[in-house]
Amino acid sequence: MQGMTRRERQITDINEITKILDKALIVHLGLVDGDEPYVVPMNYGYEFVDGKLILYLHGARRGRKIDLMIKNPKVFFEMECDLTPFEGEVACKYGLSYSSVMGRGVAEILEDTEEKKHGLSVFMKTQTGKDFTFDDKMVSIVSVIKITASEFTAKHRPMPKM
Repeated sequence: MQGMTRRERQITDINEITKILDKALIVHLGLVDGDEPYVVPMNYGYEFVDGKLILYLHGARRGRKIDLMIKNPKVFFEMECDLTPFEGEVACKYGLSYSSVMGRGVAEILEDTEEKKHGLSVFMKTQTGKDFTFDDKMVSIVSVIKITASEFTAKHRPMPKM
């Protein structure tokens, strides 16, 4: 990814990045539809495996997202939290404090039942903080998408000093 313009806002501490991932709960997933972008908001689960960020999504077994991922599995993702607007004396001093994570990776539609169960367990742990188990029938009626991030960055824009 291209370097961050405002390096002083970059977050590199994995514990701080994890806090963002725990709070955001919605990922904006960017897909390629021919020569046009397609972005869809989705719930997600995540884990770090051998230092790599892995996202898990779930949804219908068919549809536009799935079709696009089959044609081109390259994706871009973004999630944000702690959105707090602020005001200023002039228009350009207005803004928004936030924390965010964004990156790119490759989407894989999981077929193996045990992998799907794992992905759904990670998903539910992220979304609810609770552990769930899934039977084969439950898993068979949904698609589970695994995104392995090839790179990602995190950022925090603080409130300005007044």
